[in-house]
Amino acid sequence: MTITAERPVATTDPITLVERDVADRLTRRVTADHPEISASTARRIVGQAAAFIAASGQQHTRELAPSKLVDYGWHAFILHTVDYAAFCQKVVGRFVHHVPTDDGQAAADAGQMRERTLAAITAAGFTIDPELWPDMADCTQCHAGCTDSPNSGK
Repeated sequence: MTITAERPVATTDPITLVERDVADRLTRRVTADHPEISASTARRIVGQAAAFIAASGQQHTRELAPSKLVDYGWHAFILHTVDYAAFCQKVVGRFVHHVPTDDGQAAADAGQMRERTLAAITAAGFTIDPELWPDMADCTQCHAGCTDSPNSGK
């Protein structure tokens, strides 16, 4: 697998972080796991997952969490372990761990977590796709409790 060496200076679309063949493979995985999602939306999800992972690698003090839809992309990426590990190493410089909370445990500060996550992605220089980041305040599913681990791998 190869990873794009550097993101072009003027590019803010995070899908550019992911090699085309990997993005295509992840897009297919998202649509296979979630047939209600179109291929074009799945590709946007993969891009936002890449931005989330990249931003997570730069955030070392507070956890970030994906939205439900972006979590679909992260889970698809994690299932492709070779691609995921190589992506993390190239883009982040370390493995970004997926740390789920106990079943049914809702993030107490889901709204703040969402804002913190979006701010981190923006600060990392990536475009936010607002349709894929709805309000997470009432979430109790995995995406509200799946976080990166800022203390793992340091």
